[in-house]
Amino acid sequence: MPEEKEKVVATNRKAYHDYSIDETYEAGIALTGTEIQSVRQGRVNLKDSFARVENGEVWVYNMHISPYDYGNRFNHEPLRVRKLLLHKEEIRRLLGKTQERGYTLIPLRMYLKRGLAKVELALAKGKKLYDRREDIAKRDLRREAERALKERFKG
Repeated sequence: MPEEKEKVVATNRKAYHDYSIDETYEAGIALTGTEIQSVRQGRVNLKDSFARVENGEVWVYNMHISPYDYGNRFNHEPLRVRKLLLHKEEIRRLLGKTQERGYTLIPLRMYLKRGLAKVELALAKGKKLYDRREDIAKRDLRREAERALKERFKG
């Protein structure tokens, strides 16, 4: 079987900075015709988006999909609430986890897989300011160590 190709349309880089990610899920997304055309053009922004479990269904909010250029009067609302498609057991698990203190659902990336739009959904906990500073300090230390090793083996 040939390897499955994924074309990443959008990533939420801010999510990795603001949240510590515990688990990830792959979810389908229900889109209209003009929305999927915009997604294929890569006109998606996940920056402030989040998801909620409501009435046994998962909905994503604040996901911006730009209007399709040739969509005329049939175009979609850019920030409309969209339904994510998950298995019932996954939805029940997410509902239980999000009712715990501090957990939230964040879309990490949107991609096309075999022609279908998919969203990578993360179960995440918000980082405190000192956690973010700690991550930045660790990253800087790692960079310094790599730079020192590079210089040592260079000369």
